[in-house]
Amino acid sequence: MTEGGSAIEATARRACVTGGAGFIGSHLVDALRSRGIEVAVLDDLSSGRLENLSRHQAGVELIEGSVTDPAMCAAAVHGCDLVFHLASRVSVVESMEKPALYRSICAGGTRRMLEAAEAAGVRRLIHAGSCSVYGDAPPPVDENASTSPTSPYAAAKLEAEEHCREFSRERRLEVVCPRFFNVYGPRQRADSPYAGVIAIFAAMAARGEAPIIFGTGEQTRDFIHVSDIIGGLLLAGVACDVGDGQPINLGSGRATSILELAEILGCDPPRHEAGRSGEIVHSLADTTRARRVLGFESAVELERGLQDPELAGPGQA
Repeated sequence: MTEGGSAIEATARRACVTGGAGFIGSHLVDALRSRGIEVAVLDDLSSGRLENLSRHQAGVELIEGSVTDPAMCAAAVHGCDLVFHLASRVSVVESMEKPALYRSICAGGTRRMLEAAEAAGVRRLIHAGSCSVYGDAPPPVDENASTSPTSPYAAAKLEAEEHCREFSRERRLEVVCPRFFNVYGPRQRADSPYAGVIAIFAAMAARGEAPIIFGTGEQTRDFIHVSDIIGGLLLAGVACDVGDGQPINLGSGRATSILELAEILGCDPPRHEAGRSGEIVHSLADTTRARRVLGFESAVELERGLQDPELAGPGQA
């Protein structure tokens, strides 16, 4: 993991993590608590799980509620120096069916958090963006690539970033907008509609089931281990010369096809079904900006990350 913790202890006594009971959020809570930082978690538990926070007997306040509720947002950011805004819905397929819901949570919820953070005097908000905003831009994509969302989910994530940049332009709040590529690791659920392909394939391989690949399987993704993402988030919390809402890619810089992934995981020969609407074909990060402005480097190679025993089944805590 890229180390970002040495400075964050000196700049934050209390932080808010929205979506803090979820896959990525709970790892961030662990990292902040290990550095002595108190954490307020705002989570509606629609996909997050209480057991992801069970190791913390003190120093974590759970506020069960939605980022679309201004009162809940205000309660969560009270007394905080930093806000890590990870709460979202992340299913491309579901977003095609419920675009208004995704705009309400991803875009509207982000604006509610920005407003609450400003009112509370928070120093900086770090917004978890998505590589999906690039659409099918030719890889590797840097942050200057044109944005072309192909799903309501991606469009809502881009609108959320625009809210962030509005607040930073008006000097209302420091905001950093890392764009996550395909994150995997422990606690990623295979029994959820939001599950990543690695969690699903790993669970099917463990059961001896053939995975289903939508499309040819030649589509590629940039998989990055959750520990590297946490390192990037910690760096985003303390880095100088950021805070103007500029996007920053957080990826591994390595492309892996879905067929190659299935082979690495030891899956049975896959079954193919028609490709799904709204999904991009190729995704690969250019991480030059992250190295330059954050000092970020991805450290976990995919093959090593996939050896983690916690990836072996659905619902691992």
